[in-house]
Amino acid sequence: MKKKKFKVRQSIAGRFKVTKTGKVLRLSAFSRHLRRKKSRKQIRRLKKPKLVTGKLAKKIKKLLGK
Repeated sequence: MKKKKFKVRQSIAGRFKVTKTGKVLRLSAFSRHLRRKKSRKQIRRLKKPKLVTGKLAKKIKKLLGK
């Protein structure tokens, strides 16, 4: 019997990225609007992707089929 094909959660696929080494990356919150209040330093930091660690990263990988 054939194995059932695994469907990737599209909502998660749009929010997270898995690197070649298996690390899970996400984008920062609070970076979309109300930027005039924030300092240039804060805006610069918010642009960089953040690393997801622990059990949450494992769950995300599972939902992405990796």
